[in-house]
Order: sequence, then structure tokens, then C-alpha cells
Amino acid sequence: MQSFAKLLLLLGLLALASASPANIQKRGVFKVERVPNPNYTGRNGPRALLKTLRKYRMPIPASVANAALQQSEMVTKRQQQRKKGKGKGRHGANAGAAASNGQAASASAANGTGLVTNTPEANDVEYLSPVSIGGQVLNLDFDSGSSDLWVFNTQLSAAATQGHTVYDPTQSKTFALLQGASFSISYGDGSGAAGNVGTETVDIGGATVTNQAVELATAVSRSFVDDTANNGLVGLAFSSINTVQPAQQKTFFDNVMSSLAEPLFTADLRAQAQGAYEFGAVDTSKFTGDMTWVPINNTDGFWQFTSESFAINGGQPQTSTAGAQAIADTGTTLLLADPAVAQAYYAQVDGAVDDQQQGGFTFPCNSQLPDLQLDVGGSMATVKGSDINFAAVDGQTCFGGLQATPAGLQVYGDIFFKSNFVAFNGGNNSIGFAQHV
Repeated sequence: MQSFAKLLLLLGLLALASASPANIQKRGVFKVERVPNPNYTGRNGPRALLKTLRKYRMPIPASVANAALQQSEMVTKRQQQRKKGKGKGRHGANAGAAASNGQAASASAANGTGLVTNTPEANDVEYLSPVSIGGQVLNLDFDSGSSDLWVFNTQLSAAATQGHTVYDPTQSKTFALLQGASFSISYGDGSGAAGNVGTETVDIGGATVTNQAVELATAVSRSFVDDTANNGLVGLAFSSINTVQPAQQKTFFDNVMSSLAEPLFTADLRAQAQGAYEFGAVDTSKFTGDMTWVPINNTDGFWQFTSESFAINGGQPQTSTAGAQAIADTGTTLLLADPAVAQAYYAQVDGAVDDQQQGGFTFPCNSQLPDLQLDVGGSMATVKGSDINFAAVDGQTCFGGLQATPAGLQVYGDIFFKSNFVAFNGGNNSIGFAQHV
């Protein structure tokens, strides 16, 4: 009996040891570096603002529309409209259910993490990152404000694909067509893409998902055709706003999450410098101080949080609008904040005006812009003044990267990310932020 008791004790100790953190097999960490888009011709403040407003179906002031029409430059950032109902895109009767060719998507991670670098398009308007689809590498735009993975491919005409790197499903042994599935995306500037859907092995910096839904464009608008450095998008919002019909598909992040060391990805986007997206780990060398974590609300499919106060240059916090909401969107160029924030901020900048001819706030280019603190879920994040100087209108006047939202929703785009290292945790629905090094 005593021997049996000792055996039970030994087995209990072994069980405890096997459950201890020291003996847990860590899963993947993957990093994807960004690459530059060489085709961008320069910043365009009114155009960037117009696209952001259209992306989220916000009212468009006549001054913004007129200013954009007068501009000849094109901002090549692709920004998807916000549809009626929950989130963006079309919702079928089987929303949330994944269409299947008989196989569920599965993910693997060699060491629990993954990293892919990303390099800004000229003047930081678009960030592109290499993605392997069935062993074929394409530079894609990572967008935390949408939920579709779609690509240029050989089903498009030669004229549409000239200059692009395209995916060829006939050269892949792992591609399978999803019978009857289709997608259709419309974007704020009138551009869009539509086509059919298949499953494929997708590798982002070593994070691999088999049977990942990949949307193959059979029709794309001219603006996408002209932007030959960008070959599609990777949506990193929530799967509830995926546009595939008749059944929505899971995002790459949703599918890979279970194989990651931590159920998160990070965006390290920097002004005029190479950055990275990393899956599965938080690289503490990329920021200073401690990371602040706050809960998000994904009811509408976005990384959304409360943002109802602000401060200027570290001054006294002020209330903008009680209960105001904001989203973190790597697929948006500007920072659209509550009008009270924009008005109070530019009131501290000599010579700044709400310029009707330009469609937004402008200021003398030689201005020393103050820092801006924004409420993110109850904690303050700082946007450096130097990151708010977005684009020159002429030799003396510049367009602000901070503009007023004409609707209730605030959109914290790349202007915010330039100053802050941001983590997106899908395990507990939270985001973390800290100042860049």
C-alpha cells in the first residue's frame, strides 16, 4: 500500500512538472519586414483625407471633394468603404461560417513566432510586405481595417497584370478552388476587385497556414493596375467582416493564431524607415518603457476602443466627446480625430487654419508642431508633432496628418503608428501600445 501511495505521489509530481511553464513547448514567432513601393509619386493630403472618409462611409465636406479634384497626384493607398451593418464588406446568410473544400485550414509554426519586414511607400503612404502563397512570393499591403486576403493572379488579362508579380494557381500543387465562392470589394475612390476564391498554403515570415482562403481577382480597377508594386492585400481585422460569399472565410491571423507563441501580431511602422509585422511575440527592443494594454470592442469587426480625451504637449487632459470611439487601422494614411481634438491642437500652432481650399487643416511648413496625447481605452498614447506634418501643399504650406472626422468614428491610421509600436492581441481582444525607440 505504501508503494502504491509513493507511485501516486510520483505520478502527481510528474504531472505537475509537465504542466509547468518551464516545460511548455513554445510555439511560433514570425517576422515580416516591409519593402518600399517605388511607384508612389508623392503625398497628397486632400486625396488621402477623401479616401479615408469614403472608406468608412463618412460625410464628405464639399471643400474636401473640391480640393481632391484639383489635385493631379494620386495617393495609392487602398482604403475599403465601411458597409452598412456590422463592419465592411457583404454579409451572406452564413456569416461567420467558413466555406470548405472538405479540409479545414491549419497552421504551423517552427518556433512559435514569425517576422516579416515592411518598408514604406515613398512618403509613408503605403507599406508593403512579402508573402508566400503556394511558394510564390508577392508584396502585399497589410491592413488591420479589413479582412480579405486577395491577390493579382494569372486569371487577369496581360494588360491588367503588366508590371505586377502575380500568383499562378496552375503552378501550385496545394491550391484548391472553392466551388461557388466569390468575393467583391469596393473601395472609397471607386476602385475595387472581384473574383473567385480558393484555398492555398500561405506563409508570412515562417508562419504557415494550409488551406487558407485566398481570393483571386478576375477584375480589378485601373488604379490597382497602375500600382505595380502592390499585388494585393492581407486583411488583419476580424473575420466577421470578410467579404467572401456565400460563406465568409477566416483571416490569416485567425487561422494562424493557435500556432503562435502568443496569440498576437505587432505593427512596427516607422517614418521613412524599414519596419516590420511580427506574429507571435512582442519585441521589447522596439519601444521604450512599458507597453500599455487596453480592451477592444470587435462588434463591428474592427480593433475598436474608447477615445474620449486628449492633451497637447503633455498638458492638462481635455474631454473631446464622452463615449467617443476610435479604431487602429494600418490601412489608413491619416489620423482622423474628434473635431474638438483637431481644433484645439491647431489652435496651438501659429498660422494654422482650417483651409477650405485644401479641405483640411494646414500650417506653415516651418512650424514646430507640438506633441499630441490621445486617449486609447483610458490610457494616453503620444503622437509626435513631427509625425503630424504630413505633406507639403506648396513651398510654404503643409497639410496636417491630423484631421477632424466628420462622423462619430475616429480612425487612428499610419500617423499614429509612426509614433507608436502597436500590438494586436486576438487571444483576449486587446491592443497594446508604447512609444517607438
